[in-house]
Amino acid sequence: MRAFFATIGVLTAMSAAPTNAQNVQISSDVDSVSFSVGANSFTITRTQDTAAILEGEFAKTSRPCPEFCIQPMIVTAGVAPLGELEVIAFLENEVSAGTGLLLDARLPDWFAKAAIPAAVNVPFAALAADNPYQTDILRALGAVETADGLDFSNVKSLVIYDNGAWDAQATRAITALIAAGYPPAMIQNYRGGLEDWLHLGLSVVLP
Repeated sequence: MRAFFATIGVLTAMSAAPTNAQNVQISSDVDSVSFSVGANSFTITRTQDTAAILEGEFAKTSRPCPEFCIQPMIVTAGVAPLGELEVIAFLENEVSAGTGLLLDARLPDWFAKAAIPAAVNVPFAALAADNPYQTDILRALGAVETADGLDFSNVKSLVIYDNGAWDAQATRAITALIAAGYPPAMIQNYRGGLEDWLHLGLSVVLP
């Protein structure tokens, strides 16, 4: 994967260079976060151009509902919502250690445009009960087949996201996982999704 420290066609600068020497940090004491997943290394920063703005699909404010209805902050009991700093910490700690996965629940055409670093594309439709490969996916997430069905005792911790608060793809993925038996306590939801991530100028990758 090639990491980009701009936002791949959706973040447009009003000028060619930063308007001043301001250092746009992730937080007051963190400039950037670097981590590795297998053979791949990632660095998350924020774009330094303080005149950058969102354009195109992620600049819209009013999409027709249905289908683009505002999603709840808490999808279901036991599934915690996360903000950007918590997602970054999850990547730096659990994903890099191999105990967690950041799942991008969007359809592949969305994922191909831009994704959060180290995210794995598992479209919500692939997690549906009528997908004949659902069990294979659950096994890849750590579920074990037993005589009594799938054992979810040692599954990976998941953070799931989609395009944003107006997108139901993550909600549908979470609902399908829990219906299959995945423990809600092992799932967290980044409700802000790629739109909020881009709005803060955070790094994305082009898968």
